Amino acid sequence: MSTLTFRNSHGALVDIPTVAATQVKNEFGAILDKATHSGAVAITRHGTPKAVLLSYEEFESLVQVRSRTLENLGAEFDDLLDRMQSPKARKAMDAAFNASPAKLGRAAVKAARKGR
Repeated sequence: MSTLTFRNSHGALVDIPTVAATQVKNEFGAILDKATHSGAVAITRHGTPKAVLLSYEEFESLVQVRSRTLENLGAEFDDLLDRMQSPKARKAMDAAFNASPAKLGRAAVKAARKGR
C-alpha cells in the first residue's frame, strides 16, 4: 500500500494511505474504519488517485476553515493580538502612537546609535 501526501485542515503535511477502488468495493467497512481513524484514505483507480474518503471530523474541519469570513478572521486577529500584548507592551505602543514627531525622531536616532 502506498501513500499520498497532502496538507490537512490544520496545515500539517500528512501521508494518507491509498487503496484501490476494487479493494474499497470489497472491504468498505475496513476502509471506512481506516479513514475514520487516520482522517482520510485516497482511493485509486489504475494507480491514479481518483477520490478521497474523509473522516467526518476532517470534513467538518475543512468546511469550517473554508467558510471563514473576513469578519471572523478579523475577530480572530484582534483576539490573537490582545493575547500577545502584555500591559507593558500596550502602554509602549500607546506612547509610540501618541508621540510627537520630534519625540519619534529622537527615539529613532537613539535606537540607531545603539545598533552601531
